[in-house]
Amino acid sequence: METHLIRVGHSPDPDDAFMFYALAKERLHTGRYRFQHVLEAIDTLNSWALEGRLEVTALSVHAYAYVADRYILLPHGASIGRNYGPIVVAKQRLDPADLRGKRIAVPGKSTTAFLALRLYLSEFQAVDVPFDQVFDAVERGEADAALVIHEGQLTFEAAGFTKLLDLGAWWHELTGLPLPLGANAIRKDLGESCCLEVSGYLQASIDYGLAHRQDALQYAMQFGRGLEAALADRFVGMYVNEDTRAWNQESRRGLEHLLQQAWEQGVITTRVRPEFLPG
Repeated sequence: METHLIRVGHSPDPDDAFMFYALAKERLHTGRYRFQHVLEAIDTLNSWALEGRLEVTALSVHAYAYVADRYILLPHGASIGRNYGPIVVAKQRLDPADLRGKRIAVPGKSTTAFLALRLYLSEFQAVDVPFDQVFDAVERGEADAALVIHEGQLTFEAAGFTKLLDLGAWWHELTGLPLPLGANAIRKDLGESCCLEVSGYLQASIDYGLAHRQDALQYAMQFGRGLEAALADRFVGMYVNEDTRAWNQESRRGLEHLLQQAWEQGVITTRVRPEFLPG
């Protein structure tokens, strides 16, 4: 039987690692497909998606707006913030209104965190740095505040920072909807049959991780950059859950509303209607 290579791009973070544990450790029989895991920061994966470099990729909802012609969203694998999400922190307490015009270290301008911050605050100076250097940018005096994603949402206090704003909580208060942050997508040119088969294996990997939580968490811990077990468990629970198992109607409405608002306010230049692979 001919083997087909599927490269799967995802972030080197506990939540993505948890999601793909079963595939990475070959806990599933994947028929004629062989999966190769490509670990890169989300901003890099977003850039690669513009080129269609990988067959399957995690990407920011923000970036999806620019690759919807090339990729279709998988019906699973989402990272959804329900009344929580990326945060803005600083070394001292400020009123969020005082962020206007300030320098804010951001973890990539293609991230959904950046999109949400632009919707909240149209005027600020973005200092673009790798996601794991936003705290350092403030410490070095290069930025007044930092936009934090990944496990930094739980470790900011230990790093000596104060939370000024939770963009997921703001979005929920504004719309009553969850904030879709990340998604998994597959390249359309693989063909419908291949896309559906690969989607099934990815769905099985998510289900396996949730059913074998401790084993999957143990594997995911190596990507936690020193995150202690309790915080890693909490972080994974925030972003790998029933919302990850399947995009439901509420999270899809959140996605549609986010992209519509971004287009109406000029944050994205293309009006996009999300397209999902059946599942």
